[in-house]
Amino acid sequence: MSDRKQEGPGAREPACMLCRRAEADPDMCGDKLQKGGLCAHVFCMFFATLLFQQETDRGGLMHFLPRDLLIAVRRAAQKRCCVCGRSGATIMCCMENCDRWFHLPCSKEGGCVNLYVTPFGSFCPEHRPEQEVEATPEPDTVCPICMEPVEDRKTFTTLVCPTCKRAWFHRDCIQGQALCAGAFYFQCPLCRDRGEFLVEMFILGIRVPFRQPTWEDNDAFADLGVRHGQCNARDCLYPGGREEAEEQGDGQPQQAPTRSMAAGAAIFLTGHQQHQQIKGNTQHVP
Repeated sequence: MSDRKQEGPGAREPACMLCRRAEADPDMCGDKLQKGGLCAHVFCMFFATLLFQQETDRGGLMHFLPRDLLIAVRRAAQKRCCVCGRSGATIMCCMENCDRWFHLPCSKEGGCVNLYVTPFGSFCPEHRPEQEVEATPEPDTVCPICMEPVEDRKTFTTLVCPTCKRAWFHRDCIQGQALCAGAFYFQCPLCRDRGEFLVEMFILGIRVPFRQPTWEDNDAFADLGVRHGQCNARDCLYPGGREEAEEQGDGQPQQAPTRSMAAGAAIFLTGHQQHQQIKGNTQHVP
């Protein structure tokens, strides 16, 4: 049964029961699910403190039970967001003895960090992870994604590649790239490092979905595999078309594999093995 509910024309958009927003950034909060009178964003549920998935669904949302969701709402009614000051905050900072709470949609504005990997921890501005790499951008350094200037030091909104230490980019820019590339193709836009760079971005709260890149959606490159339909030579040697040519053959030996072909196959095999390893070691997140 689908977690989405069909709304009629002119129907009022329901609000998420956890963040109390009818509209929120889907890149941060995920899709809004509705079923059985319940309504919540995917990541509002995953990040909510003391709210856990169960083995059975029992009419809930993504194995978050209705009873548990309602308990989380009642608990949040007593907590005020450290960013906007309003009640209904469902996320508590993971640092021990820190009692700061906040709404997921407020986290970016307030400089909070949410880790989009199991166990989905969140940190307030005072305790959020910081980059440990020692680096300072050169004067007039620009973001390689948007080509706009970056700040003159590491901040919440200005990040640096931990590998090359030369690629500086805006948080919003690298977040956009991560959402397009997915975990299997996300890399430093300058040095192309993937391993250390990917781990660092996860720790800094960049959401990197575990899926293929968006540029491969809907067979975007299907036209590259289409063969030309007719011969444009002045004197065609095979008026019967490609079938005639394949039947008669051209008497030429088949092309031997080249070094570039072998390199391409090796790259594909390595990427496929890494893909399978990540899939096997990482819990799937929508």
